[in-house]
Amino acid sequence: MAKSPSSPPPSVVPPGPRKSGRPTSVKPPRPRAKAAPGVEPAAPPVVENTGAEHASKPPQPPETAAPPFPFADVGAEQRQMIETLSLNLARAAMTAQTAIAEAALSQADRPAALSPDPFNVGPAMNSVMTSLASRPDRLFAAQADLFNRYMDLWATTTRRAAGEEAPQPSKDKRFKDPAWSENPMFDMMRQSYLVTADWMNGLVSSVEDVDPLTKRRAEFFTKLLTDAFSPSNFLASNPAALKALAETNGESLVRGMQNFAADMERGAGKLKISQADYGRFVVGENVATAPGQVVWRDELFELIQYDAATEKQRAIPLLIFPPWINKFYIMDLQPENSLIRWLSAQGFTVFVCSWVNPDVDKADFGFDDYLEKGIYRAVAKVLEQSGSKRLNTVGYCIGGTLLGAALAHMAEKGVQPVASTTFFAAQHDFAEAGDLLLFTDEHWLAQIEEQMDAAGGVLPGAAMADTFNALRANDLIWSFFVSNYLMGKSPAAFDLLFWNADQTRMPKKLHMDYLRSMYGQNLLSQGKFTIGGIKVDLSKVTIPLYFQASREDHIAPMNSVYRSARAFSNADVTLTLAGSGHIAGVINPPSANKYQHWTNPALPATLAEWQAGAKEHPGSWWNHWAGWLHDKSGDWVAARDPKSGPLSPIEPAPGSYVKVKS
Repeated sequence: MAKSPSSPPPSVVPPGPRKSGRPTSVKPPRPRAKAAPGVEPAAPPVVENTGAEHASKPPQPPETAAPPFPFADVGAEQRQMIETLSLNLARAAMTAQTAIAEAALSQADRPAALSPDPFNVGPAMNSVMTSLASRPDRLFAAQADLFNRYMDLWATTTRRAAGEEAPQPSKDKRFKDPAWSENPMFDMMRQSYLVTADWMNGLVSSVEDVDPLTKRRAEFFTKLLTDAFSPSNFLASNPAALKALAETNGESLVRGMQNFAADMERGAGKLKISQADYGRFVVGENVATAPGQVVWRDELFELIQYDAATEKQRAIPLLIFPPWINKFYIMDLQPENSLIRWLSAQGFTVFVCSWVNPDVDKADFGFDDYLEKGIYRAVAKVLEQSGSKRLNTVGYCIGGTLLGAALAHMAEKGVQPVASTTFFAAQHDFAEAGDLLLFTDEHWLAQIEEQMDAAGGVLPGAAMADTFNALRANDLIWSFFVSNYLMGKSPAAFDLLFWNADQTRMPKKLHMDYLRSMYGQNLLSQGKFTIGGIKVDLSKVTIPLYFQASREDHIAPMNSVYRSARAFSNADVTLTLAGSGHIAGVINPPSANKYQHWTNPALPATLAEWQAGAKEHPGSWWNHWAGWLHDKSGDWVAARDPKSGPLSPIEPAPGSYVKVKS
């Protein structure tokens, strides 16, 4: 949990209520002339009240008729509220200014940013603007469209002023507060913003004679810009924040600026927005609590075997390779949504490869190391511990990318200890890999490489977190900005967002090869990727495969996963499409009864054709997968005890590697 600022602003004691009367002047009083020694000061002259005097000067009001103190006509309670509000606004400003000043000092001795335009947005926007300038007819049409939209808005606003009923509350989560619709001023502000933002994004998207990736970069950052300028992100134009400010006499803003200062301190001078109450969770105590034992540990991973939950288990064990970008306990957050516990309850012997959180000593580890010291060694240890000749595997996200390459490597070598494999949100064909492609041009890769060199050869965990947050800025940045800072709320105790912030580092060699070979050149799907000294071909994999994709996945888009499934052209592939996104689409226990999934035994040329022939089912896809997995897992055998195998237990699950912080 973030700490409060080390030097909070001093408390200010509000003055007592002032008496009504003439306001105190801020100017010092004029000095009076000193009387000579022994001489009494002269008394003021007495003016005789004559008619001439009244005729030459207007009557002077009595002293009590002077302009009153601005708040003299309000009661003591109201004056106290006004003074409290003023003091709290001052405290909030002082807190923010102190945090910014401390951040500036902490950053003063650090090198300047590597580039003023690390994402290479300038050239992309220049290409788009040049294209628009070359088509004045389209630009004029766009300007006319914007004018017409504002004419419609003004007409709507006029009807509202004449008594027309307020519109329904917006479905946009940024404007869910009823005041955005009920208050005509805020309603016009909201609609004006939406009109302008939609017009700007549409104008950039309308460009046709620009390189598709360049256009995509311009679209992405135009949307980032328009999202940032939403009126909901500013105190003066957010009715919910203003209401909280008024109801708390400014205390909400004080709390917000304290949250801001704590996040600045937690980020060591950089704003690191809190997404959850991190102090409420402890790995191994209230998350990652499935019972089991670490039965193997080396420099790259810990192998965890989980306790049996049934008297009988399937003969063929299951080994899960999570992504090394995140920690494995996304599959074991709470007992009620733990995939690991659920699999154990279905009668599977579950093993998980818990990757090390690499430090600078692993900077030169690459795909070859993660293949030989990771995939192959973990497979061998599971077979040794279980006594089985074969096993089933799961690869999640980037863990699935590595596992797919490993399966092709095994096929080239003529060895195949894997009976079947399941891929969760995993990509092997990166031609349609989504917005992450925008972060993998050579300009940006050079920036990443310099950043890793400055960190000793690893990519700091926060760097990937920032990238993923940018892909969903409204949900993962601005919503917390408004809630934490403008509204002064404390982040919720949300296990998934606690896990999301528990990032890992990545070795330079591995990460750069991944970005260049997969996102940059798409070598794996073309049969041109070399790993373990062998150029691998996915079409040579012939074991049964199960692919899971999520309809709203922004990291492994469903089109990309579908292309990946078809890249294994000689395998028996089953594909299921789940509702929701990269995490909730995967971690969706049947007991939750949420979302839906689609199945289709065929695998036609395009995802659109697959969807046209797919059947929709309510709820989780886990039961469908478990049925497929049972068929690939052999007979029932006596349940295995992690403490009774050939590998001696080292420590209870979740082990030590998962607890290492970046």
